[in-house]
Amino acid sequence: MARPERAPKEGKDREEGNELQERLVAVNRVAKTVKGGRRMAFAALVVVGDGRGRVGAGSGKAREVPEAIRKATEAARRGMIRVPLREGRTLHHDIDARFGAGRVRMRSAQPGTGIIAGGPLRAVFEVLGIQDVVSKSFGTSNPYNMVKAALAGFETVESPRMVAARRGRRVNDILGKKADENKPEAEEKVEEDKAEGENA
Repeated sequence: MARPERAPKEGKDREEGNELQERLVAVNRVAKTVKGGRRMAFAALVVVGDGRGRVGAGSGKAREVPEAIRKATEAARRGMIRVPLREGRTLHHDIDARFGAGRVRMRSAQPGTGIIAGGPLRAVFEVLGIQDVVSKSFGTSNPYNMVKAALAGFETVESPRMVAARRGRRVNDILGKKADENKPEAEEKVEEDKAEGENA
């Protein structure tokens, strides 16, 4: 009875895995000193995403590069997060994030800007599905810290709908309130200027 139930689940996982995009960010050769000498291995950093707002990163270590990449990919799929995107192409607001010695700044951009980012961050944006963004990294250039800082920043992203739900208001109240308030003030100022000109 257990096998027929497991077979569709495995097939479903395989289909979902085909939709994910994978990017190999870095591969390092590492060594472990043991009694007989040094044991060489490889460490890989991989980011995965569906191109529609889900992204994850993972690292893996093994004696061979392909096995290290496989482990990193599995870890990245297990730790995926969802990021709300504006119009499906850019961030809702600017982000400053830090992880360890790495600090990244990510800013939303106009259509046609493209992805302005370094290697590790570019891979994250591509698998996430962001098309227009401007980013800059400060401090260390360690790809592990840069990718983890970006993911930490993505967890703080809030869409207008999320903010409205938290405040118990409508989305239009969040987005259009300032514009609606400033418009009557500007019209009143114009009328006052006209009245002063006529009186003079």
